[in-house]
Amino acid sequence: MILCRLVCHGALTALAAGVFLVSATVAQQFGAPPSGPAAGGAYPGQSQPAPAGSYRLAERSIPAAIPPIDFSQHSPNEHPLMPALRWAYGGKVTIEQLQDYSATLVKRERINGTLGDYQYMFVKIRHNPFSVYLHFLAPNDLKGQEVIYIRGRNDGKLLAHGTGFQKMFGTVSLDPTGMIAMQGNRYPITEIGILNLVTKLIEIGEKDVQYGECEVKFFEAKIEDRPCTCIQVLHPIPRRNFLFNVARIYVDQQLNMPIRYEAYDWPAKPGGPPQLTEEYTYLNLKLNNGFTDADFDVRNPNYQFGGK
Repeated sequence: MILCRLVCHGALTALAAGVFLVSATVAQQFGAPPSGPAAGGAYPGQSQPAPAGSYRLAERSIPAAIPPIDFSQHSPNEHPLMPALRWAYGGKVTIEQLQDYSATLVKRERINGTLGDYQYMFVKIRHNPFSVYLHFLAPNDLKGQEVIYIRGRNDGKLLAHGTGFQKMFGTVSLDPTGMIAMQGNRYPITEIGILNLVTKLIEIGEKDVQYGECEVKFFEAKIEDRPCTCIQVLHPIPRRNFLFNVARIYVDQQLNMPIRYEAYDWPAKPGGPPQLTEEYTYLNLKLNNGFTDADFDVRNPNYQFGGK
């Protein structure tokens, strides 16, 4: 099947967000990130100073003004999810004000009962119009593949190319929710990104506050070197109205943005451990890069698209 695993992620994730263990055990659980450009150089497709006369690409990251996190306000009679929901409402407004961001996205998903391998990709995301560029870094069977999606353009299709023998097909147009694009993915590319993640968090939270049997904890954690507040939500008893047994959202304390999401289903056997359903982590997050249309154009000379 042509380009059978080209498109990634989403969120509910969009309760989307990954990977590197909380605190210092990152490498033990997930392994070291791919070698090469990830160690400090530019990825293929990453913003770089452009030669004179070529496409103008973003060259720097401008820090965004982010308000601090406050999970301390909690009324004794309110649902335990309400502090997290209040954060999500405010966080969504803040994230909507961002122009764009880049990151290394790491994802792992369970598809049809089978937990897949970790996937690493360099991503550029622009909010208006919603635009996505992906460059796969690992595993080897995906490395080098690129995907572009712009809402409202290209007849609603994503543009992608494979590697190896798949590259002979050139750049292909795919329905983001079609069988080929969705092969090996829980969500379409249209649902990728931190804003989609928070939007989905709010939708689920607003449903869950209608019910009891919900335990919420807040604790300190780290994703690589980023101090985070982890919001852990536990539904101890399986119910049709609950989507997960345990979910954890890691909020970067400086950026006030979720940079990791993980969700677990109920144990397969009584007394067993919860089963990982999905995890997404945004690493090396850079905000407000000033991305232009060139960053989401298959004709960009820094990309490897062809035949389009």
